[in-house]
Amino acid sequence: MTDLTASVVIACHTEDRLPSLMRAIRSAQRQTPKPAEVIVAVDNNAQLCARLREMTGIEVVDHRGEPGASGARNAGAARASSQLLVFLDDDTEARPGWLEQLVSAFEDPSVLGAGGMTKPAWQCSAPRWFPPEFGWVVGASHAGLPIEMVPVRNVWSENMAVRREAFEKVGGFRSGFGKLGGRSRPEDTDLCIRVTAATPHGHWVYVPTAVVDHEVPAARATLAFFLRRCHSEGAGKVEMSAHLGADQDLRDERSFVAKLPRAIARDLRAGEFTRALAIVAGAAAAAVGAAVSLARAAIDTPAPS
Repeated sequence: MTDLTASVVIACHTEDRLPSLMRAIRSAQRQTPKPAEVIVAVDNNAQLCARLREMTGIEVVDHRGEPGASGARNAGAARASSQLLVFLDDDTEARPGWLEQLVSAFEDPSVLGAGGMTKPAWQCSAPRWFPPEFGWVVGASHAGLPIEMVPVRNVWSENMAVRREAFEKVGGFRSGFGKLGGRSRPEDTDLCIRVTAATPHGHWVYVPTAVVDHEVPAARATLAFFLRRCHSEGAGKVEMSAHLGADQDLRDERSFVAKLPRAIARDLRAGEFTRALAIVAGAAAAAVGAAVSLARAAIDTPAPS
């Protein structure tokens, strides 16, 4: 077992999620071995910050910079003292053994970062039409991911660990790019690609035995949310690609799209026609989001003089 220490950082921004946040904090504190510290980074909310400072056993960071999850996580990471930075979201709950499994991945010195499996914790009945390949729509691991620890391009910020040195080398999450209000962009994928580009001899790994549960409220079990989130993902990947430039790597996205026809055929054979239609609609919404983002970029790009 590695002797690296780990600090858990949980970003939050609203008192509406306080019960979920408390569960996330307690799940981190109950890990064996315990994290060196649990840091709660509050994004521009003085009232929530004051309430959390009444608690014991956590360190509270009052982030007053650019709003968004990326900036809040960076503020929490800056306060951490450990060699490993571990991120949870305020609506997740880590299962027993989660931290131990993530940290054990770093016994390999070539591992820059690791991420685990995220299970959807539906607060209502899971929609029958919801395709498992689109688990990422509700912040969960999607069908088709590996069942054992393997190198991957990226992991996800609600269940992520990264070497502090690698994180700081690229300046952390891209400030102003990520989750803000109803807008969601892939700040975690962006971070992983930049970290690997900055340290070519290293890689990320997926650790399916490091499991967290991600709360999915009833409002996110609707077709309208599904389509909005797919649209946002398509737009966000185009924005990410523009930011990364020469370091862009969208092979995983192309591979994901290439597998969808088989999923559609599977559901049609099983008589799951609404699920097959949802796959088509989700892919179309993502394509529209990407097209809109590309069109905006073209409009905003100055003509050569």
